[in-house]
Order: sequence, then C-alpha cells, then structure tokens
Amino acid sequence: MNNFPKLQKKSKAEWDSLVHSKEPVIHLGMASCGKAAGADKVKTVVLNTLKQNKIKAKVVEVGCIGTCYLEPIMDITAHGNPRLSFGNVDEKWAEIILRKYLIEKEHNRNKVLGHFGTIPFNGVPSFYEQPMLKDQVRIVTKNCGIIDPSDIKQYIANEGYVGLSKALEMKPGEIIELIKNAGLRGRGGAGFPTGIKWRTCHDTKSGEKYLICNADEGDPGAFMNRLLIESDPHALLEGMVIAAYAIGVTEAIIYIRAEYPLAIVRLNNAIEQMKEYNLIGNNILGSKFSLHLKLKEGAGAFVCGEETSLIHSIEGKRGMPRTRPPFPAVSGLYGKPTVINNVETLGTVAHIVRNGADWYKQFGVDGNFGTKTFSLVGKIRRSGLIEVPLGTTLRKIIFDIGGGTQKEFKAVQTGGPSGGCIPKELLDTPVTYETLAKVGSIMGSGGLIVMDSDTCIVDLAKYFLDFIQKESCGKCTPCRVGTRHMFEILEKICNGQAEPDYLDKLESLANLVKTTSLCGLGQTAGNPVLTTLRYFRPEYIEHVDGYYCPALVCRSLIEYEVIKGRCTGCQRCVSVCPTGAISGPRSEPHNLDTNKCIKCRACYEICRFDAIAGNAIVITSGKEA
Repeated sequence: MNNFPKLQKKSKAEWDSLVHSKEPVIHLGMASCGKAAGADKVKTVVLNTLKQNKIKAKVVEVGCIGTCYLEPIMDITAHGNPRLSFGNVDEKWAEIILRKYLIEKEHNRNKVLGHFGTIPFNGVPSFYEQPMLKDQVRIVTKNCGIIDPSDIKQYIANEGYVGLSKALEMKPGEIIELIKNAGLRGRGGAGFPTGIKWRTCHDTKSGEKYLICNADEGDPGAFMNRLLIESDPHALLEGMVIAAYAIGVTEAIIYIRAEYPLAIVRLNNAIEQMKEYNLIGNNILGSKFSLHLKLKEGAGAFVCGEETSLIHSIEGKRGMPRTRPPFPAVSGLYGKPTVINNVETLGTVAHIVRNGADWYKQFGVDGNFGTKTFSLVGKIRRSGLIEVPLGTTLRKIIFDIGGGTQKEFKAVQTGGPSGGCIPKELLDTPVTYETLAKVGSIMGSGGLIVMDSDTCIVDLAKYFLDFIQKESCGKCTPCRVGTRHMFEILEKICNGQAEPDYLDKLESLANLVKTTSLCGLGQTAGNPVLTTLRYFRPEYIEHVDGYYCPALVCRSLIEYEVIKGRCTGCQRCVSVCPTGAISGPRSEPHNLDTNKCIKCRACYEICRFDAIAGNAIVITSGKEA
C-alpha cells in the first residue's frame, strides 16, 4: 500500500507549523564549514541565552546554504516576521543578536544578511539578493541551508520523494528516455551522457546488477559532494532509488571516503528514516520494486575516484584501475553490469523526473544543459559552494559571484589537480565540458581554485604534481615514473637548479604521460604543467634564466630586505617574525637579518607600506647544488 500521500500531507503540516511557529525558531548552519567556524560554540551560547532569559524557542540544525565565507550563520524566525539570516555570528554576537531581537524586537543591522520572505521587510533585502547568490540557479542545492538534513519530513514537505512516487508509476525505459532527453551528463568530470550509461546497463542481460554512487571526492579544494550530503542527504538518496528502479538494480552502494564523518552520519540517519517510511527496502511505496543500500567507506585514495579502481576497492582489492572495455555498465562490480554516478548527478535525477526534460533544458546551453555546482576557493573574496547554469563564464563566476580577488587576479585552476590553469585573458570562457577542454583544462567534479599575483605558477604546478605522483597507484609505468620525474624537474626549477632545456623536457614528458597512461589520473596528470607552460611560460623562464620568483614564493630564489625610505617603524613585521630576524625601535626604520630569515613571507604579507621587498638571490653554483 502506498502511504506516501498521507506522509506528504503530514510532513507539509509540520513544515507549515515550523514556518509559522508562534515560538521563535532559530536555525543554525551546522555543516562542516559552520562547525569549523565555531557553530558548535554558537549553539551552546544560543541554548544558554534562551535558558537564562526563559525564552521558549525551537533550535533547528541545518546544513550550509553555500556562503561559507559568512559562517557561522544563524537564522531567526520570530514576532510574525520572515526568517532573518545573520552572518559571521560568533559567541559574543549570538547573545547580542538574540537579546536584541527576541526581547527588544530589533534586529542588528551590522550582522543581518537578508530575509527569506516573499516581500521586502523593514529595509532588509531578500537573502537571495546576496551578491554570491543572486546570479545562481539553485536546483541540486535548493534545500541546502534551509531544511534540517536529519528530518526526512522537512525534505518531503519541500517536494521530496515526489519524483520517486512519480517514477514508480512509470516504466523503467520511460525514465531512462526522460533522463536521456533532458541531456543530463555525468557531473563527476567526464560528462558522459547519463541516459546512455543507464540504457547500456539496463539492456545488458544479467541476473544481478549494481548501482554505485561515487562520493569519493578527493580533489584539493573540492567539497561540493560533501556539503550536499551534509545539507540534504535525501536529494542523493531519492535519486539513487529512481536510478536503481530505472536500471533494474536491487542492490546499491554509496562509496564515500571515511574522511567525511558528518556526511556519513547524516547518510546513515537518512537511510534509517527511509526504511521507516518504506522509501527503501522491500516493495517500496507499495510497488513490486525493492532496493537495499549500504555504505562503503573508502580509505581516501585519490585514484579510487576512477570507476574501475573504486570497484576493486569495494571488492576488497587494492584500488587500481583496469583497462576498458569492458566498461562497468557491461561488466563492473563482481563482473556484473554496474552503473557508477557521482553525488551531483544522482542528486539531479529527482528534479528531472518531477519537472520534466524541457524544464531542465531551459538551464544551461545546447549540449550542456542544466546546472553545475562548484566549490569556489583560493584567493577569492567570497568562498563557498555555488550552483550556476552550464555556459556561465569564468568572469561571472569569479567576479560577480565570488567578488574577485583582493590583489590582481592571475589565474583559476579548474578541475582540481588534474585540471588546467586558465589565465585572465580567457576569463570570458563559458564553462562547458568542451570549452574547458579546448583551453587545456577539464570540468572535473567542480573545484575552482582562484589565484592572484601572490601565487607562483611554477610552485602551483609543483604542488599539484606532488599530489598526483603521491596518489598514483603505480600500476602503469608512464604515470608511476613520469609524474615523479615531472615533479623533480619542477622542484629543480623552483630551487634555481634547472638547465635551459628543462622546459622542453617537462613539456615533452607531460605529453608522454598524458597519451600513454592507463587511467584518467595519469591521462590528465600533465594538465597543470601543460597549461601553465602554455599561458605562463615567461614566469618559468624567469625562474630558469633569471633565478627569480616574481611572486616571492620560491624561497631558494629570493631574499627579503627592509626598504628604509618606506619603513615607518610600526613594528607590525616585528610582531609576526617567528625567528626575530627583524629588529629596530618603534618609529625608526627596521633591520632584517638575512641569516635569521626563514623567508616565511609573514613580514611581507603584514606590511602596509610596501617596505618589505623580495630580491633575486645571486646564484653562482645553483645547478651544482
């Protein structure tokens, strides 16, 4: 028997009761970013303040709305007013805001971000008019930061599981055609058409088939999947049940790295709630379809993001790729047909089933329909999780949504360590799978690392190659040996030990590794090198021929000094120098002892008068060093 309509009605009633509660309701952002910013301490202050002032109120934990730079975030609904959001709320401000608003009925304008009502309120704009949010299209992330991720009824009250209920009334083939017609492409990086993958698995004859969600998000600077699961786990789970039904799967697995403890807790809680309401298990919602789901915690190997490596890990083997074909959709887990989709791909499915292919195709551009989530990090004013239509330009993402950089913009790395470094001359590039490939980069899972003039491009390439060569599984020689050699060349360039022909060798080696490696890790390993050589070759040459790092990052190539004519003796640099290398009385020009200086940049970063300069070191025997 399908009890979903009754559950839906009850859930909406409870949600309306919360939204229009006579008691104050306090929502606290409690995803990992909020907790890292001090949300747990803020919650303690909130509970104590309510108790001390004998105020009856409901305290609800929500996830992250995406504006991570504003965490901790606290929302308050009271006095019949719309839900007000307050940002950067520390322990002190939490008490001030609560007392001021709940007792004196005045909101603090210094911290208020906006409201979630439909009409203007007392001079406070809509929260969605925040600079970081106003140009976004929130489909996958629509519930993030709004609902309690631990309460399935709040998800259901906001159109949750409507897609599943509708899907169970359709034939599996109809769902596959719907996803195919919507043009949904895999959001894990390669952009392969989801409907084609599903159709291949569906049509492959087998008594057993599997569905795997790849939640092994391992790119430095990427946290899209983690925040979605922490903030709205049912979005993923509903999509998984629909996908399993369409493909003909009765067993599904979420492969998630153990480094995501909060996401794991919220997934396990959500699955238990699904069992309680017959949304997973036997005869789902009174249908003949059954699905059993389990979590597999990965140890954090980056290579296990590759499909066949992930499969080997689930099977209890070492996470190493195998040659393809056969592809997993034909022969995957335990040799059975297997579909592997990432978190965002599956999180999109229910929206398409609920609203239709034409609705989905109104977003994005031809061949790249829908939206894409990105983690916007690095030297950016407004960091966090964003969701924009595919085809949005890098300029709009970085400057309109992210607020640009404090210092001069230099480049953006897309696609994580396997992606490419794109310069400011290409900021008007629309973000699609094909356009990013054309400029030498990839979409990846959605990491965007922004760099300014203080970033050394050579050091950046070295950082990513260090990561890649350590994460290589070692199965194929080009990746195992080639990435190590690339890293060693970059290390010599940064240390002033490079020969003039090193750049040509580096480029040749990167191309060799790219064309001869077994899996995607090695095939994209050269991207950071190839794009930085392509767009920033003069900076490499300055390192090799001039023995100088213009960004003042490579310690072996620079030496700091105090410019006497600019130094005011404010002693800010003295206070941050960890070795006592800078000295001098207040209000008089300081001195810098190069023998004590460890080149940590602390003085350079804190000086307000440009009185700290980095000069090239005269290298006479660097190549023999």
